[in-house]
Amino acid sequence: MLRKKKYQIWLLILLAHCSVLTAQQPIVELPLSDTSVKTVQSYIVGDIIISGNKKTRPAIILREIPLKSGDEYPLQDLVTKFEAARRQLMNTTLFHTVIVAAKNFEGHKVNITVEVKERWYIFPLPYLKPVDRNLNQWLIQQKASLSRVNYGVKVLYNNATGNNDKLRLTLGAGYTKQISFSYDRLYFDKKMKWGLNAVFAYGKNREINYNTIDDKQVFIKNSDVYLRSFVTTSLGLTYRKAINTRHSFGVGYNSEKINDTIVSLNPTYFKEGRNSVRFPWLYYNMTFFDLDYIPYPTKGFAAQVFFGKSGFDKTINLWQLSAKGSAYWPLLKKTFLNLNAYGGIKLPFKQPYFNQRFLGYGDVFMQGYEYYVVDGVAGGYLKTTLTRELFNFNVRIPPIKKGKEAQRIPFRIFAKVFGNAGYVHNPEPGENTLSNQMLYSGGFGIDILSFYDVTFKLEWTFNQLGQNGIFIHRKTIF
Repeated sequence: MLRKKKYQIWLLILLAHCSVLTAQQPIVELPLSDTSVKTVQSYIVGDIIISGNKKTRPAIILREIPLKSGDEYPLQDLVTKFEAARRQLMNTTLFHTVIVAAKNFEGHKVNITVEVKERWYIFPLPYLKPVDRNLNQWLIQQKASLSRVNYGVKVLYNNATGNNDKLRLTLGAGYTKQISFSYDRLYFDKKMKWGLNAVFAYGKNREINYNTIDDKQVFIKNSDVYLRSFVTTSLGLTYRKAINTRHSFGVGYNSEKINDTIVSLNPTYFKEGRNSVRFPWLYYNMTFFDLDYIPYPTKGFAAQVFFGKSGFDKTINLWQLSAKGSAYWPLLKKTFLNLNAYGGIKLPFKQPYFNQRFLGYGDVFMQGYEYYVVDGVAGGYLKTTLTRELFNFNVRIPPIKKGKEAQRIPFRIFAKVFGNAGYVHNPEPGENTLSNQMLYSGGFGIDILSFYDVTFKLEWTFNQLGQNGIFIHRKTIF
């Protein structure tokens, strides 16, 4: 009886040790091949005890855990399940830290504890955001002009009802006069598989990008009148049967109107010299994530497939298909390799300027071409990055009040080298030369990962045009 009790205590220490990991710590490789651990004994999962969730509903936490009461696993499988549960809970971005461990043994039954430390979820704050495609374009080409900045009040409410739902409300002025609202809830059914989202936005601009010349956006501004107004709405459903894959599909409606001055400058902005369009659209989107840490992955795979249909008459008629994929491999203890690919096509090929945006917009871009856009209807790119972690530390912030726990701001710093290759097809390139040819770039830089998953990326990039420079980015995945 004494030997059995000692063995259970040893197992408890081992299982707890394997699960005490934070988002910034590497996965601990347990010595499972040790002869002292080899056993065919299975353990039944008893109670799963959750603590630290002042806001988050227990069902949301249990949804991410790949085991349930009554399941039976050998020791090695329990170790794997504990780590998978911790990783999946961290990837919800609801928590600062997560501990999944064995609490105690009752014969061959093991009770499990899940300890979480929640983040701060509500951020009512003023905001100031440049409207340009990236920080370099705003800082260098636009000389950090405050006329190209949106400002206003934004309310970000994550985990609004404790169901990992997200509420966004924006009242904006500056470059774009805008009011927008969005709500995204992962689950609304008892089986926790179906979710919903809704978006509404209305805005207007005194400045508009009406054409692309020499592979750069051309703008026109009028201080007296608004040159563009828009309304967009959408309603969607999501389906998530298991953990890694999510399907989204929905409908939307867009209304766009431009000033007649724009029509005279670019009659193909819309089709047939129109100054307004109204059209419904449908979409389907699939995402797959199997990553160690979504905000800055170092191991695993991710993919996204998007299909959309905009308009059902000759005014707007667009079929769109795109796919993204990213893979991460640890080569050495702190060295990682990443491959990132994108491909897309728009049909029919003959599209108005309004629908020709391709490379350089949003998160579809090639490093080294931040000052350019490449319009077209088909193409893609491949990116390769080799990363080495240099530092991993925390900065202690003393508590404001006595008796409160001191806060620690985590930092991880990576060095990297990278290369890009891409191509965009444009049947009517006009006064642009970067489409219809292979594009290449490469460089090196550093990534800094810090508080609330903020990634600051500083890169020195060279492109095939003989140009080089330092560029700043924040986006990581894809």
